[in-house]
Amino acid sequence: MPHTQNYTSVTEFILLGLTSSWEVQILFFVLFLAIYVATVAGNLGMIILIQVSARLHTPMYFFLSHLSFVDLCFSSNVTPKMLEVFLSEKKTISYPACLVQCYFFIALVHVEIYILSVMAFDRYMAICNPLLYGSRMSKSMCTSLITGPYVYGALTGLMETMWTYNLTFCGPNAINHFYCADPPLIKVACSDTYNKELSMFVVAGCNLSFSLLIILISYLYIFPAIRSIRSTEGRRKAFSTCGSHLTAVTIFYATLFFMYLRPPSEESVQQGKMVAVFYTTVIPMLNPIIYSLRNTDVKEALFKELSSRKLLSK
Repeated sequence: MPHTQNYTSVTEFILLGLTSSWEVQILFFVLFLAIYVATVAGNLGMIILIQVSARLHTPMYFFLSHLSFVDLCFSSNVTPKMLEVFLSEKKTISYPACLVQCYFFIALVHVEIYILSVMAFDRYMAICNPLLYGSRMSKSMCTSLITGPYVYGALTGLMETMWTYNLTFCGPNAINHFYCADPPLIKVACSDTYNKELSMFVVAGCNLSFSLLIILISYLYIFPAIRSIRSTEGRRKAFSTCGSHLTAVTIFYATLFFMYLRPPSEESVQQGKMVAVFYTTVIPMLNPIIYSLRNTDVKEALFKELSSRKLLSK
């Protein structure tokens, strides 16, 4: 059924959020505000450090700066509204704002999974073909590899949001979530949601599986190549860069599989809320930490930049 004004009386949705207890809402507000500030500082810091530090001007850090940018957008799409809902009496989001939030959420998830795949391919090229790495991973090649995920994410987000736009919302408008997510939105639609659910399941399943396959195949080649590296220092450095990437991949994919590859039911929506908290707020904060704590290049670059700033200020 096409979406027209005749069919719908819903102009806004009520976001039920994480809890109805006022005291817990205040506690959550403080907690998530702190997480959001750390996310913005960590990801912006990573982007700036990669820009200013000459030693980080390599394909791997070029992709990492884009991962930080996507994490920043991902968190900013959800967290400010969530913080507002914690404090406001009127916990609503307008219908257009809800669709915009839905669009950016789906688009950015797809950009992120394919950036993680591109990063796995980059590690494969660096470790398995070190002599060809410089010529193969040229600036134009890196630009092409990073443009793909953005274009694909934007188009996938548009397609999925159009399916949601075609749903009719005529009565119940309370969404059991803290942002406009597809599974709880489907629960309050009045029209048939079969096509939307099928599309969501197929798109999420295919993209998660395909991007994960790229990562797994890359690592099937990477691990034997690392084992054959003669120098201990070389092996340690290779494990260090791959370790941070694999940690980020494991956390992100585990939560997404849990969230999306199940039909929307009351129980799955409730559990999904807890998981969604993790990947909309915690993961974007964790990525810069994972990459800086596990990575000697980043730590050394940061130390060098801070020392040179100190010397300049004296």
